[in-house]
Amino acid sequence: MMASFFNQFASPSYLGIPLIAIAIALPWTLYPTPSSRWINNRLITLQGWFINRFTNQLMMPLNVGGHKWALLLASLMIFLITINMLGLLPYTFTPTTQLSLNMGFAVPLWLATVIIGMRNQPTVALGHLLPEGTPIPLIPVLIIIETISLFIRPLALGVRLTANLTAGHLLIQLIATAVSVLLPLMPVVAILTATVLFLLTLLEVAVAMIQAYVFVLLLSLYLQENV
Repeated sequence: MMASFFNQFASPSYLGIPLIAIAIALPWTLYPTPSSRWINNRLITLQGWFINRFTNQLMMPLNVGGHKWALLLASLMIFLITINMLGLLPYTFTPTTQLSLNMGFAVPLWLATVIIGMRNQPTVALGHLLPEGTPIPLIPVLIIIETISLFIRPLALGVRLTANLTAGHLLIQLIATAVSVLLPLMPVVAILTATVLFLLTLLEVAVAMIQAYVFVLLLSLYLQENV
C-alpha cells in the first residue's frame, strides 16, 4: 500500500526513455510570446505586470551588481511555479518532487553566489564566518559552525522544496483514497472528507507558489551577502 502511494514520485518512462525531460521542457511552451503589436492582449499584459512586480521586489535590497541576476531569478521563479502547479493536475508528474533536480538547481546557484563573494569582496565574504565581538576561545568553534551552516544552505534549499511538495501530494492521495473507500459505506462522511480534500487542494496551490517564491528569495538573500 505504501509503495503504491510513493509510486507517483517515480520518474515516468516510455519505451525505456525517461519522460522527465518533457515534463521540464513543457512549461515553457505554455507562456504567451510577446507580439509585435503596440497593444498587447490582457494575458501578455498580466504576465508582464507580474514579472515586473516580482523582479522589482526581489532586486530592491540588492545593489546594482546584483541586478544582473534579475532575468535568471525571475525565470527560475516562473519555471518552478509552473512545474509545481502542473504537478497538481491528475495523471501528471511533478519533477520538483525529485531531490536530485532541486539540488541541481540549488547547488550551482548557491556556489555562484559564494564564488562572486570570494572574487569581489573576499574579506567581507570570509567575515560572515566569524561574528563581530566573538570571544577568543569560541573563535575556532564558531568558524566550524558557520562553515557547516554555509555548506548546508544548498541542501536546505533542495530538501525544503522536495519535502513540502512530497508531503502535500501524499496527503492529497491519502485523503482521496479515504473518500473513495468511504463513499459506498458512509456517504455523508465521504462528502465531508471530499470538502476537506478540496480545501487541501487549494492550500497546495498556495504552497506550490509560496515554495517557489521562497526558493528564489533565499537565493537572492545569499546573493545579497556576496555582492
